[in-house]
Amino acid sequence: MAFDADFPDIVLADSVTKLPAAAAGRVVVSGSHGGHYPGALAALAEVRAVILNDAGIGKDEAGVAALADLDRLGVAAATVSYLSCRIGFASDMMARGVVSRANALARAAGVAIGDGCRVSALRLRAAPISHAEPEPFEEVRSEFDLGRRKVVLLDSASLVEPADRGAIVITGSHGGLVGGDPGAALRVDAFVAAFNDAGVGVDEAGVARLAPLDARGIAAFTVSTGTARIGEARSTYADGVVSRVNLTARRLGAREGDLAASTVERLAQR
Repeated sequence: MAFDADFPDIVLADSVTKLPAAAAGRVVVSGSHGGHYPGALAALAEVRAVILNDAGIGKDEAGVAALADLDRLGVAAATVSYLSCRIGFASDMMARGVVSRANALARAAGVAIGDGCRVSALRLRAAPISHAEPEPFEEVRSEFDLGRRKVVLLDSASLVEPADRGAIVITGSHGGLVGGDPGAALRVDAFVAAFNDAGVGVDEAGVARLAPLDARGIAAFTVSTGTARIGEARSTYADGVVSRVNLTARRLGAREGDLAASTVERLAQR
């Protein structure tokens, strides 16, 4: 996390899962997707306003679901287009992001579709601070055995645990590199890792985790954001259609266009 060099009341956070107490009352520009859980985290942090990435908008408009949630809580919120800047990279959002959606409170503060992220963040400094109680929301973690492997469903890759080493880890997270850091691709050496491609987006940022995971010998694939709700691991698994695979996954038989569930079932026999 960092503060904007010129405007200390604007916080830059590559992931909304790591907001400090200092984010309270400030405008947060975060590289996270605009789904339900990032919105809930922003509200819990008592931010003045938040700008997120629309992650291709995707199935059931899951990539912008936070906007309506935050409107109900009195928090101004907007998303920037996945085609304008890299998901997971707050500084790139500030430099290149273009607003794709804005809730009513953000629009009242002067934010409009097509505006730049930076000018929108500056306008949101005038948004009122909400004192509403955030709605309870928990990310889901579950697991089951399939074939020779444990399958772990994580709504966020941040929920991965050391005990997940060697498992098939299915996440609802975007496939981008948080802060562009290859070391942050996944915190454990899973056997397989799956993510949402967030529309792939500019610079193919939505699938950027695949290569560094390949270098670690981890089979990894993404599912199309149009087929699975971002932020929901169960949707990745049950609804997703594979959009990209890395070389390790391809050698094990994963293919673009296959169903994620059948891909996982096949890999679980390895």
